[in-house]
Amino acid sequence: MQLCTRLTAVGLVGLCALSAQADTAGGIDTAAIIANDRTTENWPSYGLNYAETRFSRLDQINADNVGKLGLAWSYDLKSRRGVEATPLVVDGVMYVTASWSVVHAIDAATGEALWTYDPQVPREWAVKGCCDVVNRGVAIHDGKVFVGAFDGYLHAIDAATGERLWKVDTLIDRDKPYTITGAPRVINGRVIIGNGGAEYGVRGYLTAYDVKTGEQAWRWFSVPGNPDEPFEDESMKRAAETWDPAGKWWEEGGGGTMWDSMAYDPDLDLLYVGTGNGTPWNRLQRSPAGGDNLYLASVVALDPDTGEYQWHYQHTPGDSWDYTSTQHIILADLEIDGEKRKVLMQAPKNGFFFVIDRTNGEFISAEPFVQVNWAEGYDEDGRPIEVAGARSRTDPWETIPSPYGAHNWHPMSFNPETGLVYIPAQGVPLVVQNNPGYEYNKPTPGSPNAGLGWNTGYFFANVAPEATPFGTLLAWDPVKQEEAWRAEYVSPWNGGTLSTAGDLVFQGTADGRFIAYNARTGDPLWQTPVGSGVVAAPSTWEHDGEQYVSVAVGWGGVYGITQRATDTVGPGRVFTFRLEGDADMPESMVLRQPGELLQGVSYNPDDVAPGGALYMTNCLLCHGVPAVNNGGNLPNLGYSHPAMIRNIEDIVFTDARKVLGMPNFKGELTERELEQIVAFIQGSADAARAAMAEQDKAAASDN
Repeated sequence: MQLCTRLTAVGLVGLCALSAQADTAGGIDTAAIIANDRTTENWPSYGLNYAETRFSRLDQINADNVGKLGLAWSYDLKSRRGVEATPLVVDGVMYVTASWSVVHAIDAATGEALWTYDPQVPREWAVKGCCDVVNRGVAIHDGKVFVGAFDGYLHAIDAATGERLWKVDTLIDRDKPYTITGAPRVINGRVIIGNGGAEYGVRGYLTAYDVKTGEQAWRWFSVPGNPDEPFEDESMKRAAETWDPAGKWWEEGGGGTMWDSMAYDPDLDLLYVGTGNGTPWNRLQRSPAGGDNLYLASVVALDPDTGEYQWHYQHTPGDSWDYTSTQHIILADLEIDGEKRKVLMQAPKNGFFFVIDRTNGEFISAEPFVQVNWAEGYDEDGRPIEVAGARSRTDPWETIPSPYGAHNWHPMSFNPETGLVYIPAQGVPLVVQNNPGYEYNKPTPGSPNAGLGWNTGYFFANVAPEATPFGTLLAWDPVKQEEAWRAEYVSPWNGGTLSTAGDLVFQGTADGRFIAYNARTGDPLWQTPVGSGVVAAPSTWEHDGEQYVSVAVGWGGVYGITQRATDTVGPGRVFTFRLEGDADMPESMVLRQPGELLQGVSYNPDDVAPGGALYMTNCLLCHGVPAVNNGGNLPNLGYSHPAMIRNIEDIVFTDARKVLGMPNFKGELTERELEQIVAFIQGSADAARAAMAEQDKAAASDN
């Protein structure tokens, strides 16, 4: 401490913080995370605690004084893509990730950089990810910081210096399009991480590694492998009985990737993990005779020391809609029908809020928290009562919720004092249609992103949906299974939530605000602009007796790539607030803003329709619908400069924008096909311009 005092006196604050960090980060282990939950002074794990409640006991900032919040500091993450990380804070040091899995260590009191660790993810790996080059954060244990990099490596970093200690390849096959976007968890000396990639055709699994050496401790697969070969364990043998071998699911991997949610109960010594969708999405193609297709779209309980299967509950048997169950899991003890129950709560993509007995997986209740049209409800056995034709229709059909989900990865929170769960609910309309000609890794024009490796078994139909997009902060009573209050937003894809003992709920929004609500009533109490849409969840922590609230800002994700609700899409930043904070807000840098509609590029009108099918297969989910979507953190091509589109082959058939994650389509598209895509882009811009002119003409005549 005397050394720190002298260093501070001569202005070497960062070095002092680094020295303190070496002492304090080493004290974080399973026992420390459990102990911290009594005070929540630190934020040592992704969901704050092993129950993943994201509820802080700190109340210095509360409903009475939150209006006095001001900026303490902001930090430039030097990021231009999506930022989804929850900042972890341990004894005055913050650890947060930006896009491309870059880790930043920051003095949490001052915002001064301590070190940065770049795992050097190859930019060409971007094409292997469905939903932006994002990362949700790190884990801390025994003086180490762990990050799962986008290209599938797990890195252990010295918390004091930022130097790499070890690196392990988590991928069972580096030729397969696996990624990592989730935050690791550390339990009993093992760092646990899953992978993404089910859209592309991979087999899901979860792996535990020794925190000291990186040596693999165990691995559990979520779907069975080839039935002609020995199964890894009894859980895989049982699962295989629920798949139709005529679909040869093992050739496409089967899916079920575990790319985000985990929780842990130390008393029961059970690890809970959410599993993903199948490959392809469409069960008609994946398992023609039907079947539940275990363990897709489920929550599974495992032994955290061995990875041995304990039990499961499947939210969406035989999932056919990309209804992943990888959404946030929260553990709580609730009084239900006069009995105290140890429960697990989850609001997965399928639109129902679930309460499950976490001791044995017994179904307790499920009710829709948004509009749902694929099922009428759940029976007493916990199986959905499906609407007739929900999975067998071959005509265009608007499934609600859509594959974007009623609740996606954005974390929710649970406040035991109010008894409410705060859910970032949403609706993103989409019309899908069965693709009868589907073949694995063989793109059919019109099938979404199939040219980039997606395997859905569907078309995104060229039919306007009837539903309206929405974003809502929903306060949900899990005992009554009903809404308590809501706050409406102008757009889907709003950030995760934080609740506190100060009767507050914090959330960032798609339209670039950070807001505090009264946790009991939903009344907005404070807000500030942050220059860009927010998708990540905030954290709060205490240092030297003062409470701070931090949020990482950076618009992105599968929706934020193509659309936005702000005039600016600023660089990734961390904003940290405290009472009476008086730092200046940084200027927002405009990264993407539609200008004039594209015009002047010659094309053959007969090429527009085939160009549209090719565009959907190769371009849609990165660049959106030309001149309809407004461009998220990637540009909408309907607003391009004419010279760029006239010379588009210099981009599409080269590595010119490789550093930005743009793939090289040479050999994947022909010059003739690119000509048709250009026709669709310019034709769409022309159609939009004509529609605007008609609207102006009608408005003038009305006046």
